[in-house]
Amino acid sequence: MESISEIRGRLNGAAESELPELIALYKADARSGVVKLAESFEKKLVALSKERARMQEMFHYERLYPEVNYIGGIDEVGRGPLAGPVVACAVILPKDCDILYLNDSKQVPEKKREELYDEIMAKALSVGIGCVSHTVIDEINILQATFEAMRQAIDSMSVKPEHLLVDAVHIPGITIPQRGIIKGDAKSASIAAASIVAKVTRDRMMCELDAKYPEYGFAKNKGYGSPEHIAALKQFGPCEIHRRSFIGGILGERE
Repeated sequence: MESISEIRGRLNGAAESELPELIALYKADARSGVVKLAESFEKKLVALSKERARMQEMFHYERLYPEVNYIGGIDEVGRGPLAGPVVACAVILPKDCDILYLNDSKQVPEKKREELYDEIMAKALSVGIGCVSHTVIDEINILQATFEAMRQAIDSMSVKPEHLLVDAVHIPGITIPQRGIIKGDAKSASIAAASIVAKVTRDRMMCELDAKYPEYGFAKNKGYGSPEHIAALKQFGPCEIHRRSFIGGILGERE
């Protein structure tokens, strides 16, 4: 007779297509521990089925353009922080994309974002990154800096998109047809993928900058205005990468 640990190993090693038959077999076992184990795998299968259905909906906007070979999703991260750059990413996913759990990067746990980043980078047809510094943000304002980061992301792609799906905005200065989608990072798989890559890219940059400016806690707050960050800003004053146009009110300076 198989032990529970052996059954767990068999279930973990089984192909997804084999699981329903194995689950039915073990649910009929006389041991309650085996039945509970089988039921837990049954729940995982149900959850996986729901996730596949959700991802099917996440490709709704991509399916609106069946004649287009290369649809790019584009999003940015870092419009709100007090320090650091704004980062944009553009992603072209294959039409047969099988990546699950894509979503607005803010809704995805950090560990899962890192896993998805690797999967996106491995499976995407093309990925482009744009980055605009705190200095330029102060010079041209955050909205224009965001547009510039998006244009940089598009320009850096090895495969050029024929149509763009953009989170909320319309990017000026490009000739590629584009469609803005409100809350697009939660509605379009391509935009969600771009959101995740942009988030992971910027977070890694801020963690590196934390080593240079440890007093501000950039590894934890990523430059956003957390209470600890604001307290450090008041105590130590701004560092090189703070956005001067963002912190005048905090420091009591005139705009």
